[in-house]
Amino acid sequence: MSAGAGSGRPAYRRIVLKLSGEALAGSLGYGIDPAVVERIATEVHDVTALGVQVSIVIGGGNIFRGIAASAGGMDRATADYMGMLATVINALALQDALEKQGLQTRVLSAIEMRAVAEPYIRRRAIRHLEKGRVVIFAAGTGNPFFSTDTAGALRAVEIGADAIIKATKVDGIYTADPKQDASAERLAHATYIDVLSRRLEVMDSTAISLCMENALPIVIFDLTRPGNIKRIVLGEPVGSIVSP
Repeated sequence: MSAGAGSGRPAYRRIVLKLSGEALAGSLGYGIDPAVVERIATEVHDVTALGVQVSIVIGGGNIFRGIAASAGGMDRATADYMGMLATVINALALQDALEKQGLQTRVLSAIEMRAVAEPYIRRRAIRHLEKGRVVIFAAGTGNPFFSTDTAGALRAVEIGADAIIKATKVDGIYTADPKQDASAERLAHATYIDVLSRRLEVMDSTAISLCMENALPIVIFDLTRPGNIKRIVLGEPVGSIVSP
Protein backbone atom coordinates (compact mmCIF):
# COMPACT_ATOMS: atom_id res chain seq x y z
CA MET A 1 0.00 0.00 0.00
CA SER A 2 2.98 2.31 0.43
CA ALA A 3 3.98 2.36 -3.24
CA GLY A 4 2.49 5.79 -3.83
CA ALA A 5 2.71 7.16 -0.30
CA GLY A 6 3.88 10.75 -0.33
CA SER A 7 4.88 10.63 -4.00
CA GLY A 8 1.56 11.83 -5.45
CA ARG A 9 1.59 8.66 -7.57
CA PRO A 10 -1.28 6.21 -7.12
CA ALA A 11 -0.50 3.07 -5.13
CA TYR A 12 -3.18 1.22 -7.07
CA ARG A 13 -3.79 1.02 -10.81
CA ARG A 14 -7.25 -0.56 -10.74
CA ILE A 15 -9.64 -0.76 -7.79
CA VAL A 16 -13.05 -2.08 -6.88
CA LEU A 17 -14.94 0.26 -4.56
CA LYS A 18 -17.50 -1.70 -2.53
CA LEU A 19 -20.43 0.43 -1.38
CA SER A 20 -23.33 -0.73 0.75
CA GLY A 21 -26.82 0.34 -0.24
CA GLU A 22 -27.13 1.92 3.22
CA ALA A 23 -24.26 4.27 2.33
CA LEU A 24 -26.45 5.87 -0.36
CA ALA A 25 -29.27 6.43 2.11
CA GLY A 26 -27.10 8.71 4.26
CA SER A 27 -28.95 10.13 7.25
CA LEU A 28 -32.30 9.35 5.60
CA GLY A 29 -31.90 5.71 6.62
CA TYR A 30 -33.86 4.51 3.59
CA GLY A 31 -33.85 5.18 -0.14
CA ILE A 32 -31.29 7.39 -1.87
CA ASP A 33 -29.95 10.70 -0.54
CA PRO A 34 -28.99 12.78 -3.62
CA ALA A 35 -26.40 14.78 -1.63
CA VAL A 36 -24.57 11.59 -0.56
CA VAL A 37 -24.60 10.16 -4.09
CA GLU A 38 -23.24 13.47 -5.44
CA ARG A 39 -20.40 13.49 -2.87
CA ILE A 40 -19.42 9.90 -3.71
CA ALA A 41 -19.44 10.80 -7.42
CA THR A 42 -17.16 13.80 -6.75
CA GLU A 43 -14.70 11.57 -4.87
CA VAL A 44 -14.69 8.99 -7.66
CA HIS A 45 -14.03 11.80 -10.14
CA ASP A 46 -11.00 12.91 -8.08
CA VAL A 47 -9.62 9.36 -8.12
CA THR A 48 -10.08 8.85 -11.87
CA ALA A 49 -8.24 12.17 -12.40
CA LEU A 50 -5.15 10.40 -11.02
CA GLY A 51 -5.38 7.87 -13.86
CA VAL A 52 -6.76 5.10 -11.64
CA GLN A 53 -9.30 2.70 -13.15
CA VAL A 54 -12.37 2.61 -10.90
CA SER A 55 -15.10 0.01 -10.74
CA ILE A 56 -17.88 -0.07 -8.17
CA VAL A 57 -19.93 -2.87 -6.64
CA ILE A 58 -23.03 -1.66 -4.87
CA GLY A 59 -25.45 -3.24 -2.42
CA GLY A 60 -29.21 -2.76 -2.18
CA GLY A 61 -29.94 -2.71 1.55
CA ASN A 62 -31.30 0.85 1.44
CA ILE A 63 -34.18 -0.43 -0.70
CA PHE A 64 -34.56 -4.14 0.03
CA ARG A 65 -32.68 -6.67 2.15
CA GLY A 66 -33.01 -10.26 0.98
CA ILE A 67 -31.84 -11.78 4.28
CA ALA A 68 -34.33 -9.73 6.29
CA ALA A 69 -37.18 -10.72 3.96
CA SER A 70 -36.28 -14.41 4.09
CA ALA A 71 -36.18 -14.20 7.90
CA GLY A 72 -39.74 -12.90 7.64
CA GLY A 73 -40.84 -16.02 5.80
CA MET A 74 -40.18 -15.17 2.15
CA ASP A 75 -38.43 -17.77 -0.02
CA ARG A 76 -34.70 -16.97 0.28
CA ALA A 77 -33.93 -17.22 -3.44
CA THR A 78 -36.87 -14.93 -4.32
CA ALA A 79 -35.83 -12.45 -1.64
CA ASP A 80 -32.24 -12.44 -2.90
CA TYR A 81 -33.34 -11.79 -6.48
CA MET A 82 -35.39 -8.84 -5.23
CA GLY A 83 -32.28 -7.57 -3.44
CA MET A 84 -30.31 -7.85 -6.68
CA LEU A 85 -32.89 -5.71 -8.47
CA ALA A 86 -32.51 -3.10 -5.71
CA THR A 87 -28.78 -2.90 -6.50
CA VAL A 88 -29.64 -2.03 -10.11
CA ILE A 89 -31.72 0.94 -8.92
CA ASN A 90 -28.75 2.14 -6.87
CA ALA A 91 -26.36 1.59 -9.79
CA LEU A 92 -28.50 3.77 -12.09
CA ALA A 93 -28.64 6.54 -9.47
CA LEU A 94 -24.87 6.42 -9.09
CA GLN A 95 -24.36 6.34 -12.87
CA ASP A 96 -26.45 9.48 -13.21
CA ALA A 97 -24.38 11.28 -10.55
CA LEU A 98 -21.07 10.16 -12.10
CA GLU A 99 -22.12 11.32 -15.56
CA LYS A 100 -23.04 14.73 -14.11
CA GLN A 101 -19.37 14.85 -13.03
CA GLY A 102 -18.39 14.33 -16.67
CA LEU A 103 -17.37 10.68 -16.23
CA GLN A 104 -18.26 8.09 -18.83
CA THR A 105 -19.97 5.33 -16.87
CA ARG A 106 -21.28 1.88 -17.70
CA VAL A 107 -23.61 -0.27 -15.60
CA LEU A 108 -22.98 -3.99 -16.11
CA SER A 109 -25.67 -6.19 -14.62
CA ALA A 110 -25.28 -9.86 -13.70
CA ILE A 111 -29.01 -10.23 -14.47
CA GLU A 112 -29.78 -9.29 -18.05
CA MET A 113 -31.94 -6.19 -18.46
CA ARG A 114 -30.77 -4.71 -21.73
CA ALA A 115 -33.01 -1.65 -21.62
CA VAL A 116 -31.16 -0.22 -18.61
CA ALA A 117 -27.76 -1.93 -18.37
CA GLU A 118 -25.22 -3.96 -20.31
CA PRO A 119 -24.94 -7.65 -19.45
CA TYR A 120 -21.87 -8.45 -17.34
CA ILE A 121 -19.12 -9.78 -19.59
CA ARG A 122 -15.68 -9.88 -18.02
CA ARG A 123 -13.67 -8.84 -21.09
CA ARG A 124 -16.10 -6.01 -21.82
CA ALA A 125 -15.74 -4.72 -18.26
CA ILE A 126 -11.94 -4.69 -18.57
CA ARG A 127 -12.18 -2.92 -21.94
CA HIS A 128 -14.39 -0.19 -20.45
CA LEU A 129 -11.88 0.32 -17.62
CA GLU A 130 -8.97 0.52 -20.05
CA LYS A 131 -10.86 3.23 -21.95
CA GLY A 132 -11.14 5.28 -18.76
CA ARG A 133 -14.79 4.56 -18.05
CA VAL A 134 -16.14 3.95 -14.56
CA VAL A 135 -17.82 0.54 -14.39
CA ILE A 136 -20.64 -0.18 -11.93
CA PHE A 137 -21.32 -3.86 -11.32
CA ALA A 138 -24.99 -4.40 -10.47
CA ALA A 139 -27.15 -7.38 -9.43
CA GLY A 140 -24.46 -8.98 -7.27
CA THR A 141 -23.15 -12.27 -8.67
CA GLY A 142 -26.49 -12.94 -10.36
CA ASN A 143 -27.03 -15.87 -7.99
CA PRO A 144 -29.07 -16.08 -4.79
CA PHE A 145 -27.34 -16.99 -1.50
CA PHE A 146 -24.32 -14.78 -2.28
CA SER A 147 -23.81 -11.33 -0.78
CA THR A 148 -22.70 -8.22 -2.63
CA ASP A 149 -19.45 -8.50 -0.59
CA THR A 150 -18.84 -11.79 -2.37
CA ALA A 151 -19.78 -10.11 -5.67
CA GLY A 152 -17.20 -7.40 -4.93
CA ALA A 153 -14.47 -9.95 -4.25
CA LEU A 154 -15.42 -12.00 -7.31
CA ARG A 155 -15.45 -9.03 -9.70
CA ALA A 156 -12.18 -7.71 -8.25
CA VAL A 157 -10.46 -11.04 -8.90
CA GLU A 158 -12.03 -11.37 -12.36
CA ILE A 159 -10.91 -7.97 -13.60
CA GLY A 160 -7.46 -8.15 -12.00
CA ALA A 161 -7.99 -5.31 -9.51
CA ASP A 162 -5.11 -4.37 -7.21
CA ALA A 163 -7.38 -3.99 -4.19
CA ILE A 164 -10.95 -3.98 -3.01
CA ILE A 165 -11.79 -0.86 -1.02
CA LYS A 166 -14.78 -1.32 1.26
CA ALA A 167 -16.68 1.71 2.51
CA THR A 168 -18.07 1.60 6.06
CA LYS A 169 -19.12 4.07 8.77
CA VAL A 170 -16.06 3.38 10.96
CA ASP A 171 -12.37 4.12 10.38
CA GLY A 172 -11.21 0.54 10.02
CA ILE A 173 -11.48 -2.91 11.60
CA TYR A 174 -12.33 -3.18 15.30
CA THR A 175 -12.30 -6.20 17.61
CA ALA A 176 -15.93 -5.36 18.46
CA ASP A 177 -18.51 -2.74 17.50
CA PRO A 178 -16.91 0.53 18.73
CA LYS A 179 -20.34 2.13 19.09
CA GLN A 180 -21.41 -0.57 21.58
CA ASP A 181 -18.13 -1.58 23.20
CA ALA A 182 -15.84 1.17 24.51
CA SER A 183 -12.98 -1.33 24.88
CA ALA A 184 -13.06 -2.26 21.18
CA GLU A 185 -9.55 -2.16 19.75
CA ARG A 186 -8.79 -0.80 16.28
CA LEU A 187 -6.60 -3.01 14.09
CA ALA A 188 -4.54 -1.20 11.43
CA HIS A 189 -3.72 -4.54 9.83
CA ALA A 190 -5.20 -8.04 9.92
CA THR A 191 -4.57 -11.22 7.99
CA TYR A 192 -7.35 -13.11 6.24
CA ILE A 193 -7.03 -15.89 8.84
CA ASP A 194 -7.39 -13.31 11.67
CA VAL A 195 -10.61 -12.04 10.12
CA LEU A 196 -12.06 -15.54 9.69
CA SER A 197 -10.96 -17.03 13.02
CA ARG A 198 -11.85 -13.98 15.15
CA ARG A 199 -15.08 -13.40 13.22
CA LEU A 200 -14.19 -9.76 12.62
CA GLU A 201 -17.08 -8.31 10.67
CA VAL A 202 -15.18 -7.18 7.59
CA MET A 203 -16.98 -9.20 4.90
CA ASP A 204 -18.68 -12.57 4.90
CA SER A 205 -16.49 -15.68 4.96
CA THR A 206 -17.06 -16.49 1.27
CA ALA A 207 -15.74 -13.06 0.23
CA ILE A 208 -12.77 -13.27 2.63
CA SER A 209 -11.86 -16.77 1.40
CA LEU A 210 -11.95 -15.61 -2.22
CA CYS A 211 -9.67 -12.65 -1.42
CA MET A 212 -7.33 -14.92 0.57
CA GLU A 213 -7.01 -17.48 -2.26
CA ASN A 214 -6.08 -14.68 -4.67
CA ALA A 215 -3.99 -12.53 -2.27
CA LEU A 216 -6.30 -9.58 -2.94
CA PRO A 217 -5.88 -6.79 -0.35
CA ILE A 218 -9.02 -5.40 1.31
CA VAL A 219 -8.99 -1.84 2.64
CA ILE A 220 -11.72 -0.97 5.16
CA PHE A 221 -12.32 2.77 5.52
CA ASP A 222 -14.74 5.44 6.71
CA LEU A 223 -16.77 6.77 3.78
CA THR A 224 -18.27 9.58 5.86
CA ARG A 225 -14.91 11.40 5.92
CA PRO A 226 -14.55 13.26 2.59
CA GLY A 227 -11.42 12.56 0.56
CA ASN A 228 -10.67 9.14 2.07
CA ILE A 229 -10.94 7.25 -1.24
CA LYS A 230 -8.29 9.47 -2.82
CA ARG A 231 -6.05 9.17 0.26
CA ILE A 232 -6.19 5.37 0.07
CA VAL A 233 -5.41 5.37 -3.65
CA LEU A 234 -2.39 7.59 -2.99
CA GLY A 235 -1.13 5.04 -0.44
CA GLU A 236 -1.85 7.01 2.74
CA PRO A 237 -2.47 4.87 5.86
CA VAL A 238 -6.25 5.29 5.94
CA GLY A 239 -8.48 2.73 7.62
CA SER A 240 -7.39 -0.89 8.03
CA ILE A 241 -5.96 -3.35 5.54
CA VAL A 242 -6.52 -7.10 5.30
CA SER A 243 -3.74 -8.89 3.42
CA PRO A 244 -1.49 -11.96 3.61
